[in-house]
Amino acid sequence: MNFRKGKGREDPEINLIPFIDVLLVIVIFLMVTTSYSKFTALQITLPTADADKAMTQPQEINVAVNQQGQYAVNNVQVSSRDAASLALDLKNAVQADGQGKGDPVVIINADAMATHQTVINVLEAARLAGFDKITFAAQTSGHK
Repeated sequence: MNFRKGKGREDPEINLIPFIDVLLVIVIFLMVTTSYSKFTALQITLPTADADKAMTQPQEINVAVNQQGQYAVNNVQVSSRDAASLALDLKNAVQADGQGKGDPVVIINADAMATHQTVINVLEAARLAGFDKITFAAQTSGHK
């Protein structure tokens, strides 16, 4: 028995909200699990070079700083306490060596307990003396 008169069959209504929820979950899952890698625009192979070591080593000036703030330039203790007089000692060390192998390298060997100011004095002295190649000496943690 059909109690509905005059009406035919109604079109079924599709609810899209659960479908959208499922798609959002899938998109979030893909975003989280995807690994993003950076691709370069150009594939290049860097050139190689076979170079020999430099025949001449640059002149080295070893400056040691102990815990009490005393300085030694090339294993000779100096009485300098400020950057200006230490710069003169650095210049004298270069002239005393007399090898003239180019721009000398200042190697700072500072005690671990030396104050920051004493190391800054060596850096300032190297700048005043005109030496722009500076490095720090350190030991590995295995050597105590």
